[in-house]
Amino acid sequence: MKQAPPSRASAPTKRRVLFTGHAPVHFLCFRPLFERLRQIPGVEVYVSGGFRHESDQGYEYDPLSLYRQLSVPVEHILQVEDIFERDFDVLFAANTNMLEPRSAVLKVQIFHGVSFRNRAVRAANLGADRFFMVGPYMKRKFVEAGLLEADDPKALEIGFMKTDALLDESLDRQLLRDQYGLDGSRPIVAFCPTGQKNNALDVYGLDLIERIKDSGRYDLLIKLHDHPHDSTDWSGMISGIQDRHTRLVESYDVMPVLFTADLLITDASSVSSEYSLLDRPILFMDTPDLIERARQKAGSMADTMTWGHALGAIVKSVDDLLPAADSALARPDEHASIRRQAACDLFFNPGTATQTALDWFLNQQSGTSPSPPPRHLIPHVHP
Repeated sequence: MKQAPPSRASAPTKRRVLFTGHAPVHFLCFRPLFERLRQIPGVEVYVSGGFRHESDQGYEYDPLSLYRQLSVPVEHILQVEDIFERDFDVLFAANTNMLEPRSAVLKVQIFHGVSFRNRAVRAANLGADRFFMVGPYMKRKFVEAGLLEADDPKALEIGFMKTDALLDESLDRQLLRDQYGLDGSRPIVAFCPTGQKNNALDVYGLDLIERIKDSGRYDLLIKLHDHPHDSTDWSGMISGIQDRHTRLVESYDVMPVLFTADLLITDASSVSSEYSLLDRPILFMDTPDLIERARQKAGSMADTMTWGHALGAIVKSVDDLLPAADSALARPDEHASIRRQAACDLFFNPGTATQTALDWFLNQQSGTSPSPPPRHLIPHVHP
C-alpha cells in the first residue's frame, strides 16, 4: 500500500530569516542577532545584498566580498538573484531602501545609528512593518515628525544591538591595546569622523592628525567611516603618516576602538551617541557646513539642541585641539551628568538589546504576545 506523505502539521516548522544591506555598518548592526539566530534549531538565517555599484542596469551587488570580510559563513550568504525567488518569514534591514526578497511576512527596520542629524527619521523608512527603535529620543522624533503615533505598536522598544559589546564584558581593553600595538603608557584618543561631506577631515585635513601625533602625548586610533560620501583617499594619506603611536584601524567594527579609547574626537557622527554609553569625554570638531547641509535637507529633523554637541566640548580650530584634549582628560566628569542623561534617552536596553530582540523574535514566531521588555538602566563602566 502506498504510504501517505507525512502531515504538514507534524513536520517541524522552519523559520526563514533574511538580512539585506550594502555597507559593513548595516550588517554590524544585525550581527549580534545573526549569531544568536543561527544557533537556534529550525531557524534558517541568510544575508544578501553586499557591496554595490551603479551600472546602466541599476545597482549591482557583491555579497561575498562584503560578508566574507565580516566572517559570515558562505552557506549563509545568498546572491541577490536568489532572494528574488525565495520567501521569508522575517526580513531585517538597517538601511532605508530595503533590498527585498520575493516575499517577507514581516519587514523590520533596525536602523544603523542615531545622531543629532536624525537621518533615520524620514518617511522613506516607513516601508517596514516593525521598527526596532534605538531609544526614547528616536521614538519621540518619529512622533514629532508625524510619522508614527506615540502608542504605535509597530514601534518596538528594542535598542541598538551593535552597542551591546560596550557593556556586556565581551571586550577586553588590555587585549585590544595589545592588538593595536599600544603599550598603555599614553592616553588613547580615537578619531572617528562621519562619512558625510564637510566632515572633520574635509575641514581640518591631516593637520588634525599630525597635531596629535607630533605632540608625543597620546596614542591615536583613527577609524574612518566605512562608506564615505566622497572619493578622497584619506586612508591612503593617513597610512603614509602612521607610526607606533598613530594607527589607522582597518577593521569595519568601531566598537573595539570606542571601548579602547579614553577620549573620542568626532564631528556629527553617531559614534558620539554610542560612546556616551561608556561615559568618557568627547570632543566635537566644529563642522558648521556639515550641520547646515543636514538642516537644509527636505524633511530635516536635525537637532543640535537636545543632546547633540552637549555631550562634550566643541573645538573650533586645530590650534585649540590639544588644549581641549588635555582639559577633557584632566576633567573627565565635566560633561558626565549630561552624557548619562543622553545615554538613557538615546538607548533602550543598553547592553541587552540583542536579548530583547531575540525574545521578540521568538515570541513573534510562536504566535504569543510578549509583554513590553524591561527598561534596563545603564551600568557604570570602569576604564
